[in-house]
Amino acid sequence: MIDRSAPRGVLRTRWRRPPAPEPRGVARVPAALPVRPRTGRLLVLATVFVCAACGLVYELELLALGSYLIGDSVTQASVVLSVMVFAMGVGSLLAKALRARPAFGFALVEAGLALLGGLSAIALYASFAWLGESRPALVAFSFAIGVLIGAEIPLLMVLIQRIRRQDAGGAVADLFAADYVGALVGGLAFPFLLLPVLGQLTGAMLTGTVNVVAGGGLVLWLFRRDLSRRARWLLVAVNITVLTVLGCATVLADDFERVARRAVYGGEVRVAVQTGVQELVLTGPPNGSPRSLDLFLDGRLRVSGYDEYRYHEALVHPAMTGAHTSVLVLGGGDGLAAREVLRYRDVASVTVVELDPGVVRLARTDPKLSELNGRAYEDPRLGVVTADAFRWLRAPAARARFDVIVSDLPDPGITPSTKLYSQEFYGLAARALRPGGRLAVHAGPPGTRPRTYWTVEATLRAAGLRTAPYSAGGRLSGFAAGPDRVLGAATVPAAKLPQDWGFVLAAREGAPPLRVDRETPALRSLSTQSLADAARDTERTRVAGLPPSTLPHPRYS
Repeated sequence: MIDRSAPRGVLRTRWRRPPAPEPRGVARVPAALPVRPRTGRLLVLATVFVCAACGLVYELELLALGSYLIGDSVTQASVVLSVMVFAMGVGSLLAKALRARPAFGFALVEAGLALLGGLSAIALYASFAWLGESRPALVAFSFAIGVLIGAEIPLLMVLIQRIRRQDAGGAVADLFAADYVGALVGGLAFPFLLLPVLGQLTGAMLTGTVNVVAGGGLVLWLFRRDLSRRARWLLVAVNITVLTVLGCATVLADDFERVARRAVYGGEVRVAVQTGVQELVLTGPPNGSPRSLDLFLDGRLRVSGYDEYRYHEALVHPAMTGAHTSVLVLGGGDGLAAREVLRYRDVASVTVVELDPGVVRLARTDPKLSELNGRAYEDPRLGVVTADAFRWLRAPAARARFDVIVSDLPDPGITPSTKLYSQEFYGLAARALRPGGRLAVHAGPPGTRPRTYWTVEATLRAAGLRTAPYSAGGRLSGFAAGPDRVLGAATVPAAKLPQDWGFVLAAREGAPPLRVDRETPALRSLSTQSLADAARDTERTRVAGLPPSTLPHPRYS
């Protein structure tokens, strides 16, 4: 083409870039919109933002519930993320078949995503409650939701190009910017709003409702002229059906939780509370003795009234041999370790560092749990600090020194607890000991998980402490379970149920003696001879040559 605007005597040829070719099977027909193209484009990007937020909530819901129901959060996160990313690739390929009818296809994808994502939490919980296994459901929902999320962007790319043609790079940049910002909002809304306010089940269903309204509303209003009459009515029926299902499920969520909780914990659930940290469930007959009480934290049995005294006597009293004026209890918000410490009249102060104030509140106020812990929280010698034990030991407030430190924490195989069994943590604990002080650590059952137990012992030695390993038998329940949920012999083979509790007593100056003094209060399950026998039995399970666990390289599984 000749450019006639060029200076006289100069002929300039101006080449125009040919238009980008249309994808095969997609006609170049501008969308007939009820608004200006610029407004329509903004509405599409706003829908991308909302759908991305919903998609990330579904993903986080699967991660949280998978870790809660199955345990080992690192493994569950790896499974969910890898399956979902793979499925997104599959969904992107499958979306090619819908590009000829992108508006209709996008509305169907969002309706399916809202239904599956909204019901994913209730389906996983039902699978665990009545089938005893939720891993297959976790993988299936991760794949199905990933496929639908992966199909969104290709269809949205076609829709936004039909509104206003632009180069592919710019369109992709706009879509992904809205997608990533929406994911940020969804990622922040889940832990700070949906989970604490609505809970896992209702939060997922509300997210599904927002999802179907945003996706269906965009197509049925903005792109309604691109749909046939039959397609419009079909989408209306599908979206109304999804909203009805989610609405009914939301109304029935509380009843479902009660029924499912009875299926998991039995028919005597007395208290069920979701705190900002975990779920607390207290079971037992209302008029029964404290021995019939069971306390579950995040679905794992943490206290059983039938045999908790064996555990707490073995954990506390060997460490109390020697000076014990000032005692620190890490964890133990149920007050049971503090009960044993406060039996010594010459104890001047006990400090309990507990992460979840809900556990302390329950231990103070529940009549049966308060009776079981000897009303320890009414003793003026006892003080409570609500904090993460690791952070508290690092803080200036922890510069006080203690004669005895009792580490009454969940098993090291549970991922959130791994840092509390690291060399760095034990180094901080050793720094808080007075000369001659002792540290008692709950280390998991040496009989069924010897590698974990002896890794704890190796980690204590790596922190500069001398150790005395021992255990306590006579276990009657799954109390203080490991990383997988142990609810009793009905759900776990007897051979896999732990038969003992493992402990390590440590000190800086030398290996502390395993004994109970004459001044020790009367005990029901412990003596110097039983400790010696337990130490010999524990030594037979030793796994030599294990490296210590550190923050950069945790070694518990």
